[in-house]
Amino acid sequence: MNCPFCGSADTQVKDSRPTEDGSAIRRRRFCADCSQRFTTVERVQLRELTVVKSDGRRQLFDRDKLARSIRTALRKRPVQEERIERVVNGIVRQLEAGGDAEVASKQIGELVMETLKDVDAVAYVRFASVYRDFREASDFGAFIGSLAQRDD
Repeated sequence: MNCPFCGSADTQVKDSRPTEDGSAIRRRRFCADCSQRFTTVERVQLRELTVVKSDGRRQLFDRDKLARSIRTALRKRPVQEERIERVVNGIVRQLEAGGDAEVASKQIGELVMETLKDVDAVAYVRFASVYRDFREASDFGAFIGSLAQRDD
């Protein structure tokens, strides 16, 4: 592992610990050249996934991009970081367990929406507004109205 500060390949692992949910290993590292310390996270990857965009383009699945979009939807909401990590891990596991090396971006978006619906209603609406490309306030009203009808 190269040092993010000086680029040296001479780094040493000082401490390794599993994350709370056991899905990853956090490693504290030390650079022998610049004496800086940094943390890396190691996760199991069952298979390499390719995302097929709606226009047909393909790109490698990016777990960090998924986590960023979920964190954006949950910004300033009363949801702890550990819960967010569990949500991201759950979605990634579902995608990897699906059996296909290629996953449609629409499938990922639907999985995120279904998960956020159970986590936080405001985050669900926020994510839906971007995912479903709301253009006007009436789009929000129609979406929230459809939620209210499902709850009845």
